[in-house]
Amino acid sequence: MTKLSFEERIDPSEAEVVKSFLTSIPVQVGQLARALGLEVVVAPLPLNISGSIEPRGSSFVIKVNRYEPKARQRFTIAHEIAHFLLHRDRISGGLVDSVLYRSKLASRLETEANKLAADIIMPKEAITDHISTSAMHDDQIDRLAERFNVSRQAAEIRLS
Repeated sequence: MTKLSFEERIDPSEAEVVKSFLTSIPVQVGQLARALGLEVVVAPLPLNISGSIEPRGSSFVIKVNRYEPKARQRFTIAHEIAHFLLHRDRISGGLVDSVLYRSKLASRLETEANKLAADIIMPKEAITDHISTSAMHDDQIDRLAERFNVSRQAAEIRLS
């Protein structure tokens, strides 16, 4: 079974918007959200909640936990964008994601959102370019995380 690219998994016009943001590293996820018509609000959320997405008028608002590190906030924004792009028909009542990116959605849908979030925040071509031009050292993952402004854990998962 062939894995579909993100362009094949989402609306073509939205895929073009996403692609237009993938050439600048680190990807400006807040600006991407706005370009998709989403509002991003950094708010005080409970410690076990990373973010949420909920309908507001004819669009959606993403809330991100202000108490989490910036790299975590960036991934949360990308994750909520992914829910919007992939699952907006299933989040009509809103969706809250825990720190483990768990919600009321099936784990398969959370996995899809995490995969698309990784594709957005750490574009495959940019990762490949970074790896091919960097010597393989113990600190490569740290440098990759710094370059893409993501957590070390997110970089490790993306490389695997």
